[in-house]
Amino acid sequence: MDKFTGQAFIEDMTEAELERARRVDSVLPALAAQAAEVDARGEFHVPHIKTLSDAGLLGLIVPEAYGGLGGGLRDLCAATFAIASACPSTALTFFFHCSSASRGLLALEALDAGLFDEQEAPQVQAFADKVLHTMGTEGKWLANFASESVKSEKAAITISTTAKPVEGGYRLSGVKSFGCATGVADRYLVTASLEGHDTAAGLCTFFVDRDADGVSEREHWDAIGMRGTATHGIILDNVFVAAEDALAIPAAFTRCMQMSRGSFVGNQVAGIACYLGAAWSLYNYTINQLRTKTFADSDKPVGTAPYQQELIGKMLVELETATIWLRRQVDLESSESPIMSKDEVVKRWRLCKGVVAESAFKLGTYCVKASGTGGGTGNHGVPARALRDLCMGLVQAFPAERGRLMAAQMEIEGSEQAQFGTR
Repeated sequence: MDKFTGQAFIEDMTEAELERARRVDSVLPALAAQAAEVDARGEFHVPHIKTLSDAGLLGLIVPEAYGGLGGGLRDLCAATFAIASACPSTALTFFFHCSSASRGLLALEALDAGLFDEQEAPQVQAFADKVLHTMGTEGKWLANFASESVKSEKAAITISTTAKPVEGGYRLSGVKSFGCATGVADRYLVTASLEGHDTAAGLCTFFVDRDADGVSEREHWDAIGMRGTATHGIILDNVFVAAEDALAIPAAFTRCMQMSRGSFVGNQVAGIACYLGAAWSLYNYTINQLRTKTFADSDKPVGTAPYQQELIGKMLVELETATIWLRRQVDLESSESPIMSKDEVVKRWRLCKGVVAESAFKLGTYCVKASGTGGGTGNHGVPARALRDLCMGLVQAFPAERGRLMAAQMEIEGSEQAQFGTR
């Protein structure tokens, strides 16, 4: 039996994981058919939502009790890898949707761990239920907005969006600069700082309807790559959110994040798996070209030339480097019993993200070189398009240089600097 695409990354799948991988592979032809158009137009292909929803994949990592498929981090990594082999933009947007599940899953874990008292627990449970049922039972797409353009020296993400308590709920104001599926998702999950708090303890999460009064989109971003992700962000102008659509208990956000096995929400490895999947697909495309195209004067495959073979060797090194680093990180964050402390896992993630991104991009440059002017440099051809997508991995979330700096700081100081700050 042929292997599913995700098995090129997650090799030791269980029977349940294989069934979920089958669902992923079933949608790949439809996603691949639109990939070039998605890149050319710089827009998310909205019919993909129904394609993914019909396959049950919007609930991929949602428990079966909430109408999901019951998958975990390994499933998500295999899925984003596989989807990226067809359309990297769709894979990254799908990842951000799936990352929304953490707002429910980690809340449930925090409840089980006793991090909320009897008065707080019902509100936390209701919010977690809403997140997971929206994704699983209802099969709807969520966009997860935390990042903002405001930066801090001491925190990876600074939240300046404010939430002001009012009768019946809250009023949100601020600008969210990044979060896939702007104008596409059915609902937004928005992180904001509760008025009166100036630390991460004031961070809260809110459901915001896409078409709510006061919600507008920022100017569309003409990105170099990953162009179909709708990452331009939203503007919130005194947007009302009902109390039942908020998890605004002080320190609830940070208590939930304590339950993550990795950095922040603990599934960031699946985001960088998008870039590994794109690199893997590009490698296979390039090798096929080098095997099938021949020299006019000898009929030998172009890939037999010493120049191309030198490049092939370099491609193999970069692909293997990225794959091994990311597999190790997935193991650290998904093993049944923890292999290392959370700080050690986070430190390695800080390194891993940069290694994978840089190796994937290097592989892309070698593929363009090996393909030559005839096959690699057409702006919407496979090599050039993939190289532009891989370029985005160098800057998404945090660049390799910052990751190495943060890991070095952890090595000396023993703990990670603040993940979140407020302004």
